[in-house]
Amino acid sequence: MRARVGDRLVVRGPRIETPSRDGEIVEVRGKDGGPPYLIQWSDNGHFGLYFPGPDSRIDNGETESPPKDAS
Repeated sequence: MRARVGDRLVVRGPRIETPSRDGEIVEVRGKDGGPPYLIQWSDNGHFGLYFPGPDSRIDNGETESPPKDAS
């Protein structure tokens, strides 16, 4: 997992009824964009050092372009 300052980290809730949690990456402490990340959580504004697991993903705001029509 690689991230940059300003990317968002999204953590899926452990159960269906538990909402996902997200926050802004304010500092990357690992080598070459790797974890751990200092996160400012959007739900409470707190800062925390986070080592993402398999339930986490990085959202950098980039969208994939739609496939071109082959006509």
